[in-house]
Amino acid sequence: MNLSDDDFTLFGLAPKFSIDRAALDTCWRQLQARVHPDRFAAEGPTAQRLAMQWSVRVNEAYRRLRDPLTRAAYLCELRGAPIEAHSNTAMPGAFLMQQMEWREALEEAPDTAAVEALDEEVRASERALLDEVRQLLDERNDPPTAAQRVRALMFVARFREDIEARLDALGQ
Repeated sequence: MNLSDDDFTLFGLAPKFSIDRAALDTCWRQLQARVHPDRFAAEGPTAQRLAMQWSVRVNEAYRRLRDPLTRAAYLCELRGAPIEAHSNTAMPGAFLMQQMEWREALEEAPDTAAVEALDEEVRASERALLDEVRQLLDERNDPPTAAQRVRALMFVARFREDIEARLDALGQ
């Protein structure tokens, strides 16, 4: 193992969007068992410090690979198409219109049922975008287009947080 290995190499996985979540979880547990700082308690502070670095690296990689959005962003970057979410916010007009319609619907939703219906619509859109990202990365090898869709997914994820906040405010 090398600290500078990419996350997929670290976990022994093919660098693809579609991953076997059970295999990822199993590998994470195995890696953590090998590098956990408690295993190196008797070997002195240098060994413990190195084990801590490994433990942090393994956990960081696991969190990135476990989440479809961060995994997609990571794959795009590995393939030369960084997301650049802070500097590249360009979105297709139709997507921006959809976002505005959703925001308006959320603001005007009279009750929990209306917010939950909107949430289901947004979840369906999110699932469709994730499937498109999977196709773009795993089948078409089109990281630039995938990066654009990942940026759209980031908008959707933020909006879903707004939906959750609204549901909380409605006492859900």
